[in-house]
Amino acid sequence: MLDLGFGPDGFDARDVVTAVLVLVAALMCFAAGVGLLRFPDVLSRLHAATKPQILGLIAIVADVAVTNLSLGTITLALAIVFFQSLTAPASAHLVGRAAYRTDHFDRSILLTDEFASRSPETPSR
Repeated sequence: MLDLGFGPDGFDARDVVTAVLVLVAALMCFAAGVGLLRFPDVLSRLHAATKPQILGLIAIVADVAVTNLSLGTITLALAIVFFQSLTAPASAHLVGRAAYRTDHFDRSILLTDEFASRSPETPSR
């Protein structure tokens, strides 16, 4: 039988959780990097830059919280996830608008272009 070494001399459950969370984070960050290199235009790359990257960050922060279980660490971990979840979509939105305004994307992939009816002089809100 395979002995994984659980117990006082080997791994404990926290080590297994740490290994799984670090592996998930590495896969998410790798997927984000591959998406940034492989996707054809800015709007597609924005999805790859924000979604898997934030999930990878959440996995790493969860790992830190599991490894150093204290009120201060958990509070800081929640603050990191909260503020990163606020800023990543906002920055992606601004990059997408800049790409749209400078015409640095493939218009053929859009199903609906809601900004096409606006004149260029109309200020955005």
